[in-house]
Amino acid sequence: MRRRDIFRVGLAGVAGLFGLRPTKAAAIEVKAVEEERQKVAYHLSDLDKVNFVLGNIKNHFEGTDGKVDIALVVHGPALAAFKSKGISAAISGRFAGLVQDGLSPHACANTMHGMDIGLADLLDGFHAADRGGVVKLAELQRQGYAYLRP
Repeated sequence: MRRRDIFRVGLAGVAGLFGLRPTKAAAIEVKAVEEERQKVAYHLSDLDKVNFVLGNIKNHFEGTDGKVDIALVVHGPALAAFKSKGISAAISGRFAGLVQDGLSPHACANTMHGMDIGLADLLDGFHAADRGGVVKLAELQRQGYAYLRP
């Protein structure tokens, strides 16, 4: 939510406290803000947090009735958990379900190069963050995504 939107929602709330009726345009704007899709970027680099983060993403989809765009940016040691060979069925199945729900996963190209991993070595659905995971996170934030690092 942008500052301008927060201000308008707050102003509408204050007007309600004083018994003022919002104009039709203000009411429409407040409703539009409430219905706006969330945009969230999850940052994952810790191998021991893979299951936790996948659980958070599942909860996020369920808690918003799917009215959310979620990007997952993976770099560092956590990327090894998404290699298609030798992966646990639990992680593989959970990840595939999230991708089907709309998750957009991105793998840091720098980490892929350092670990000698290609996109073909990762679970289906990954995109390469060609300029790096941290750059991708900054780009997503610039596009209005909220940054979460559980």
